Amino acid sequence: MNSAPETTSREQVSAAWLCEQLSEASAGGIASTLSRLIRSGVIGGGSQLPTVRALAARLGVSPATVSAAWNTLRKQRVIEGSGRQGTWVLNKPSRLAPARYENIRQFWQSGVLDLTLAAPDPALLPDAVHAMQQAEQDPELNFYERPRIAARLQRAAEASWPWEPQSWLAVNGGYEGLLLLLSSCVVPGDYVAVADPSAPRILDILEHVGARVLPVATDTSGPRPDSLELALRMQPVAFVYEPSVSSCTGDSVDAERRDQLASALRESKLLIIEDDGLGELASVPYCGLGTILPDQTVHVRSYSKSHGPDLRLAIVGGSADAVARAWGIRQFGAGWTSRLLQNALAWMLEDPQTKNQVAEAKQQYGERRKTMSGLLAQYGIEVSSKDGLCLWVPVISEQQALLVLASHGIGALGGAGSAIRSHSPMVRMSIGRELERPERIAELYSMAARAS
Repeated sequence: MNSAPETTSREQVSAAWLCEQLSEASAGGIASTLSRLIRSGVIGGGSQLPTVRALAARLGVSPATVSAAWNTLRKQRVIEGSGRQGTWVLNKPSRLAPARYENIRQFWQSGVLDLTLAAPDPALLPDAVHAMQQAEQDPELNFYERPRIAARLQRAAEASWPWEPQSWLAVNGGYEGLLLLLSSCVVPGDYVAVADPSAPRILDILEHVGARVLPVATDTSGPRPDSLELALRMQPVAFVYEPSVSSCTGDSVDAERRDQLASALRESKLLIIEDDGLGELASVPYCGLGTILPDQTVHVRSYSKSHGPDLRLAIVGGSADAVARAWGIRQFGAGWTSRLLQNALAWMLEDPQTKNQVAEAKQQYGERRKTMSGLLAQYGIEVSSKDGLCLWVPVISEQQALLVLASHGIGALGGAGSAIRSHSPMVRMSIGRELERPERIAELYSMAARAS
């Protein structure tokens, strides 16, 4: 037990040796033992693992059992590969974390201008401390009951919700809402249709829950009906998209496209998940599927960009069954969202002065977006972002563009992490905060756009 594995010149771990190490021939037992052998260094990085069929034959189990173990280890980023190329141990098994959301800013030196995040300007956000002071005392404060949403916040949200949902849930941010919904409806191996491109965090969450992604191509009106119909042939359990202001393109679904998508989805029983990351800062009216298919749609609206990221609040509203499942999953962790924060947001949503402040912020972001678009146009660069807190600048080479910007002290983000299939190269420019020397930044982005 735990003696050195038999290997070939390619460091291939033999099925016979690995069988001797296993005390349990289940998918969980195989995954647990192999993970321990790898992390302890008994099996080294780069080692080739036995084929699924070879190990299954030795153990006397179904190949599906070994495949399930391999899938678990891939999810944990311990092994890589499949099929004819074989499966091997990663040289440096990584910690479980969103791959596309890796925070590279920790490696930056001071003085770097960070234009990677589509973040709001703190100067344009309402005063959350003042809101907490103004909010009425909740009579159930500090009770250990687990409300899905505070009554006052639900009343405040109803005034601007695009349709009358069957159920409500307050969560700690939009991505927590998406994680709960997908965790509660996806069995590893299930197909999920998703707009392509999508926010990198959405793709990370889908990977985390073990979904097989079906890309749905998009254009300036949103997901394309013909591409969605192709995806539906694989019987996905969910469809995820952004109806208002795509985080990657700034485009929104219009009424005609909404009706076309609804027609394609009408006979399907899948869950429709709408990600609304911009919330009340969106400049276009909602034309999502909830108004037509309310029984199978949930809308996840974040208030981080409009009212403050430290509120840690988003609201999920829609299908009663989907919300109940998400709430059930939540009981393994946080259970409920702070009533203090919920009532502070409720006060903000009802306060006339705060409403005017959010409207003013929306206008300011629009002017900043227009200014930077105009400056880029002077260099012959046309950007298509119509809304949101960032611009996506077309480039010849993402890698070279990012290097050029980095050499001038600018941290940017490429579009590769948002794409499922091939995409046009582009880099992000955050316009949320007011930029000093915008003319110089436009010049540097024009240099980056031409780098090859």
